[in-house]
Amino acid sequence: MGRLSIDAGYMLDRLAALLEIPSPAGYTDMVVRECTAELQRLGAQVELTRRGAIRAFTPGKTSKGARAIIAHVDTLGAQVKALKDNGRLELVPIGHWSARFAEGARCTIFTEKGAWRGTILPLKASGHTFNEEVDTAPIGWPHAELRVDALTRSRADCERLGFAVGDIVAIDPQPEFLDNGYVVSRHLDDKAGVAAMFGALEAILREKAELPVDTFWLFSIAEEVGVGASSLLTRDVASLVAIDNGTAAPGQASDEFGVTIAMADQTGPFDYHLTRKLIRLCRDHDIRYQQDVFRYYRSDSASAIEAGEDVRTALITFGVDASHGYERTNVHALRSLAELVTAYLTSPVEITRDAESVSGIEGFTTQPMQEARAAHEPVVPRPHRA
Repeated sequence: MGRLSIDAGYMLDRLAALLEIPSPAGYTDMVVRECTAELQRLGAQVELTRRGAIRAFTPGKTSKGARAIIAHVDTLGAQVKALKDNGRLELVPIGHWSARFAEGARCTIFTEKGAWRGTILPLKASGHTFNEEVDTAPIGWPHAELRVDALTRSRADCERLGFAVGDIVAIDPQPEFLDNGYVVSRHLDDKAGVAAMFGALEAILREKAELPVDTFWLFSIAEEVGVGASSLLTRDVASLVAIDNGTAAPGQASDEFGVTIAMADQTGPFDYHLTRKLIRLCRDHDIRYQQDVFRYYRSDSASAIEAGEDVRTALITFGVDASHGYERTNVHALRSLAELVTAYLTSPVEITRDAESVSGIEGFTTQPMQEARAAHEPVVPRPHRA
């Protein structure tokens, strides 16, 4: 069938709704409820793990050798490390992100007694008091604190209002959707990827597209802390394609337009055959793409492999500027991602042997080994070897 038409307006509406729901890793119940409700509205079959990871399902012609698409609904955030004598809160990060991007952020602190608003500030925040020390102060989580928007001038004041070590802190996304297609917000990683998944699923269901094998739509809840897809796959899944952000930065090939196909991350190369199939689909269906390698990056697919899942994995991304900071992408990348997902899921299964977890050598794949040469070069016979 090829790539399907993506409803970009629907996809951006999904992104806006997701960004409104705080969901740092460890505090994802409400975003799981939102995603589940939308999946059910679309008509997908949905089930949840004990902790709330989502496994939605659309049937294909056969169940064996199933395909899975995954993105994560959890985001970066912070957690209260200590109640300070000055009435402010010491923090540690949830996920790996720099305190440089936390300074000045508005946020919500979730306590057992209710939610409070606040601002993350450097320890020396007033230029009128500290003069140039504001610019020379070190950067890091020990050098930042959370000022609560309440009368808290001591540790006792914090305790009286219900603040406690371990309280979850959600960072405001501050999203902007611009007329030229740019989307600027915190937490595009990976709520923009989730929105692209919804865009692809909506197109497949709307067009009643025929799928060659069963497809699972997976939404993990702890990717930012390394857990990801480690407990989401069924035994029938043969291939897993993760959707996440690609780092559009100096020295990287990722872009805020088109699909960025990751060839490797810090855990090593992605599956040779699945990755190159995705590249071919981009070429065949005129989907803009680029290839990249990420050195300081891992995704849901890495957690699945590390958990012992013997599945082919790939990673397709939307390019993001200032990843894990105040991020930016373009709707062109999200639409291209969703188009590639539809092209992939409606494409024929090429490695039929993958329907079984273990089998013989018959049907096993090959990788090119012959020496490359230019088209005009003659073929020179090579000597036989005993």
